[in-house]
Amino acid sequence: MISLTPQRIDELLSNLKTKRIAVVGDVMIDRYVWGTVNRISPEAPVPVVEVESETSRLGGAANVATNIVSLGASAFLIGVVGDDLSGREFRSELQQQKTSPDGIVTDPSRPTSVKTRVIAHNQHVVRIDSEEKKDIDQSIRQKLYDVLEKNIDSIDGIIIEDYNKGVIVKELIHKIIRLANKHHKIITVDPKFNNFFEYTDVTVFKPNKKETEEALGQKLMTEEEVIAAGKSLLQRLNAENILLTRSEKGMSLFQKNGTVSHIPTHARKVADVSGAGDTVIATLTAVLCAGGSIAESAMLSNVAGGIVCGEVGIIPIDPALLRSTILENRA
Repeated sequence: MISLTPQRIDELLSNLKTKRIAVVGDVMIDRYVWGTVNRISPEAPVPVVEVESETSRLGGAANVATNIVSLGASAFLIGVVGDDLSGREFRSELQQQKTSPDGIVTDPSRPTSVKTRVIAHNQHVVRIDSEEKKDIDQSIRQKLYDVLEKNIDSIDGIIIEDYNKGVIVKELIHKIIRLANKHHKIITVDPKFNNFFEYTDVTVFKPNKKETEEALGQKLMTEEEVIAAGKSLLQRLNAENILLTRSEKGMSLFQKNGTVSHIPTHARKVADVSGAGDTVIATLTAVLCAGGSIAESAMLSNVAGGIVCGEVGIIPIDPALLRSTILENRA
């Protein structure tokens, strides 16, 4: 695709320091229980995990915000937590990473979403989800929109991060996109199945291959089928760009001007794909806001996603590592 010089990489990363990006979506806490397995339970044919440590961090849309902060930009997170201990923990964690909690709305009718992953010997054993998936009510939707509208002039871009947990509903999607376009803001989307075709008129629509297959009702087995699907989404959604992520086959970028580009995967090893999509959408949007072209943004986000896939657990991207990795690939 393109070759980035050290000077251009430094310019883009430096520009990020003055950018503020809103992330609207399903927020949650990711808990990790780390341990070892030495025997099978006598009560059932399941492993017995002997716990060695427990950790927790911000997840879902909050992980996208964490990646934005890690890259050097400022994140404004907008989402919903419950009136519970996990909700208070969430706000505290957010403040510790120096991200404003002003966009977090408390909904007493639902719990804070928590995903607990049990990991033994660097392998996932089980994941336990505690959450409510029903759509948020009208009053909560309005609060989320109002806080975004109030801050729109100080925002350079908006990411809609949909996990099908009930926060990103059709009405809110349409209002956010209209607001972004009215104020000429970059708007990118990481979709899920439920609202897949509601995201019209956005800057970048970033589905993965599985989501695209489910939405279109067809398998994408050949390059020709992938290209046809990308062009179909581009037209149907009237998007400026479609970035289709394809796991081990990298990414395919479809631009409104007709350009189609395939970006090979960067991942050298895949230890854990958890959070890779969050890193990709965060890096993509951040670089666009920093003045990068869509090709530059896609390339950097592809490398960033490959880096985090090589680590166990959800980790944010390190800009210094991102820079050095890109330069290594040029050598």
